[in-house]
Amino acid sequence: MGTDEMVFVLVVGSRLLVPLLVFRFPLPAVLAALVIDAADQTIFERFTDFSLVNYQSYDKALDIYYLSLAYLSTLRNWAHPFHATVAAVLWYYRLVGVLVFELTQERWVLLVFPNTFEYVFICYEAVRVAWNPATRIGPRGMIGLTAVIWVFVKLPQEWWIHVAQNDFTDFVREDVLGVDADTPWSTAFADNLWFVALMAALAVLAVAGVRAVLRAAPAPDWSPSLDVDAHPVARADLRTLPPDRFWDIDLLEKIVLVALITVIFAEVLATGASPIQVMIGVAVIVVANAAVTQWLAKRGHAWTTTASLFVAMLVVNVGVVIAYLVVLARGDRPANRAATVFFILLLTLIVTCYDRYRPIRKARDRVPEPEPSLT
Repeated sequence: MGTDEMVFVLVVGSRLLVPLLVFRFPLPAVLAALVIDAADQTIFERFTDFSLVNYQSYDKALDIYYLSLAYLSTLRNWAHPFHATVAAVLWYYRLVGVLVFELTQERWVLLVFPNTFEYVFICYEAVRVAWNPATRIGPRGMIGLTAVIWVFVKLPQEWWIHVAQNDFTDFVREDVLGVDADTPWSTAFADNLWFVALMAALAVLAVAGVRAVLRAAPAPDWSPSLDVDAHPVARADLRTLPPDRFWDIDLLEKIVLVALITVIFAEVLATGASPIQVMIGVAVIVVANAAVTQWLAKRGHAWTTTASLFVAMLVVNVGVVIAYLVVLARGDRPANRAATVFFILLLTLIVTCYDRYRPIRKARDRVPEPEPSLT
């Protein structure tokens, strides 16, 4: 393996594996995903000779991937039903917007459908490090947090990136530091020591601001921890759930969730499959998964780990895909086998996490909402 390939494997591998930590360590996982997302293009430009013509498609696809896992983690970790509902609304709203953008290529669509979910998720998980959001953030507080992020953070950011199509690093080099866009950062900073001093001063002010906020904040509800399982909150009692029905709202949501994500990936990666074809394929696979899961459950088989459920679902999905490839191979257009393998792994992961954590959300929804301490 050459240097280019090794760098590619390390960067893409980190973008695929780091988000899997979001279920236990949501805040560091999503922040690490953001850092890797911000740095990967620079790494590719500096350490490889790869053409980055298709970088934007690759980047958008992996953004959807890690945010999908972040949303699924709310099913597992967010105890307050209203908070979880807000997260779901924000996530599906963004998904619809990305799908409309991929089908129309109208960049203003992303301004109308901003990615508010991501920053709300980060703020919520930052609170949870030391405080219980289920009791500290009431419905009005959650709506206020969402509105502030939507209006004052995401709308300007979406306009800057997707409508004005400005690049932040080029803006800093050319308009702030007064150097060419391809000037190395070391040279740009060496020629503008005032900017380094300004950044240091802002860092000091930020630390002082955070410390002031922490001093004014109420006493922590628990010992600060980045591991959500270390927090002493009531666990969902799955025994309170009624027997599963095959055709229910959960199956419909799962089909919609997986179909939206898969169609977006298919459009981003230009697989050639139509959205209708992808949706039908997704529906068939999701229904097949649900049928197998319920059949095994009725015979007393319960999945003890998420990994075992993933493997079982992968076996089912591979069988469905093999049948699909055999049928498609008889047609005039050959299947994109690499994309098919990627999609089946993605679909299996999402279905597995949904099946694993949606019952937790349902069990919590049956518990009365806690009274908030702060709004």
